[in-house]
Amino acid sequence: MQSSNGRARGSEQGSESSGDRWQGAGLASVEVPGNVRYDDPWYEALASGWGESGTTDPPVTEVPAARRQRTDGAAAAALVYVEVQRSDAFQEVRRRYRRFVVPAVIGFSLWYVAYVVAATTAPGVMARPVWGAVNVALLAGLGQFLSTFLLTWAYSRHARLRRDRAALELRWDTQELTREARGGAV
Repeated sequence: MQSSNGRARGSEQGSESSGDRWQGAGLASVEVPGNVRYDDPWYEALASGWGESGTTDPPVTEVPAARRQRTDGAAAAALVYVEVQRSDAFQEVRRRYRRFVVPAVIGFSLWYVAYVVAATTAPGVMARPVWGAVNVALLAGLGQFLSTFLLTWAYSRHARLRRDRAALELRWDTQELTREARGGAV
């Protein structure tokens, strides 16, 4: 049998078998019709429903009570997140976020598009010297970098002053509610 890289696998070429290389590594060996042995160190069991003779459907087992309780706790915890999302505190944090981000994205995008359009449609204006070898295009390009840094600073300042405390309190409350919904400490 050949591997995917074209080299022969197993004892067909007189080399050591795959089983010899992986001794003691939990090797699974599968006999395939045609006297070909497939050794795979990562293959521990057949996939459910494969290679099992006589049955077409796997046996149905009931979920243990402890696991069912854990699933119910996870469902209750998921409902906590829906409840928090609908809360006024969460909506206020989202509103504060949007009040900054939407105008900032629109303003920065317009500034960027104006720079690109001016560079392509008005090369004479962009090539106009301002001071020595410095022209309008160079100043506008440096302005792009400067505006990026200023926007980053303004965003972090806005988040620190207007959203972080409320978001942290909301996160803390959400974790407490989730812990209670799951039935104690997780």
